[in-house]
Amino acid sequence: MKIATSWASASDQTSIEKAYSALEQQLGGTPNYLYLSCSVEDSIEEISRALKKLAPHIPLHGSTSCLGSMTEQGVHNQDGRGIAIFGILDPVGGYGVGAAQIQHDAKTAAKEAVEAALAMADCPGEVPSMVWMTSAPGHEEAAIAGIAEILGDDVPVTGGSSADNTVSGLWKQCVQDRIYTNAVVLTVLFPSTEVIFAFHSGYEPTEQKGVVTKMGTLDNEGNLDESALEGRMVLEIDHRPAMEVYNEWCGGILDDVVSTGGNILTRTTLYPLGRVAGHVGKIPYFQLSHPDSATERGAFTAFSNICVGDELVLMHGTVESLITRAGRVAASTLDTHGIDHKDIAGALVVYCAGCMLTVRERLGEVVDGLKQALPQTPFLGIYTFGEQGCFLGGENRHGNLMISVLLFRKSETTF
Repeated sequence: MKIATSWASASDQTSIEKAYSALEQQLGGTPNYLYLSCSVEDSIEEISRALKKLAPHIPLHGSTSCLGSMTEQGVHNQDGRGIAIFGILDPVGGYGVGAAQIQHDAKTAAKEAVEAALAMADCPGEVPSMVWMTSAPGHEEAAIAGIAEILGDDVPVTGGSSADNTVSGLWKQCVQDRIYTNAVVLTVLFPSTEVIFAFHSGYEPTEQKGVVTKMGTLDNEGNLDESALEGRMVLEIDHRPAMEVYNEWCGGILDDVVSTGGNILTRTTLYPLGRVAGHVGKIPYFQLSHPDSATERGAFTAFSNICVGDELVLMHGTVESLITRAGRVAASTLDTHGIDHKDIAGALVVYCAGCMLTVRERLGEVVDGLKQALPQTPFLGIYTFGEQGCFLGGENRHGNLMISVLLFRKSETTF
């Protein structure tokens, strides 16, 4: 197996041809799989058409990323734009991409996408080593459940939700040159070598915690249903207004929106809410939810599903921890599996857009940390509106403000 990345600063045919040519030159041949990341300011339609013309029979999985991307060659987000391509040369392996419109049933869409991806890989009925997932924001838990219905719970799922630059719903997904705005796109990976992965929060738990006692949902007419058992609007924690409790936990930093409501997304990046997903020995690891808005009813909404009865723990991070964690997670993944960085062919890194925006002026340091953990290793990092990954205990989960790392081992053959 051999992996390479390339990038472009414009989405016209000539720029994409140049980027693809650079990719092929590094690989020493035509790739067997392509992953595309770009900003909504770039034309994913034009890019995917160009790539289909250049590599008409190669599986292509694409998604928009907030403001751009990063690779081992640097940060690619000038003026809110940034195109990066990740290519795998693995003629012995198998790769397939499938997509389905979500409409009102993300679980069914994910099942259809799995079947389509397996068919493209010419592996119908087989179980892949890994599933790489992209979803439009808002439906990730159902999509993961749909994947499990087809492949079982033991196949790791990793990836990230599509993003735009302004949280205005302009995100897109693609397969080959088919473009979507509300789809599940999946790659099934049957690589010739091992893939290893990690899914981390990078935040520390505090002493503040409470149990969700009431959830809410809005119907199509905006009416509140307070009988929901699961969703993304938390009405009460410990039988008190959820926003009031959360603000107290955060030291009153949200006093101005507790009663009036408002967007709190950028103000809560360092204060997510965690739920214990499992334990390593006696040490818990956490799945995070990012509160994004306060409502006039004293509730808050988040970017991931929460259930009545869940214990929420206030987590805390720092700018420094967000900068260093990508490299730390990559290094710890190697340590956990006892693998030398020289045996890694390449990596895909999912880095939360909220975290990226918080450390935006220091993204070069994030790249440097990854390069230190993975010297002379190609990688592509995307900035997402939700992260999917598999914890050490085997739990596939969707979370926020998380980091997911997927590492591909080299084969014994030297290219």
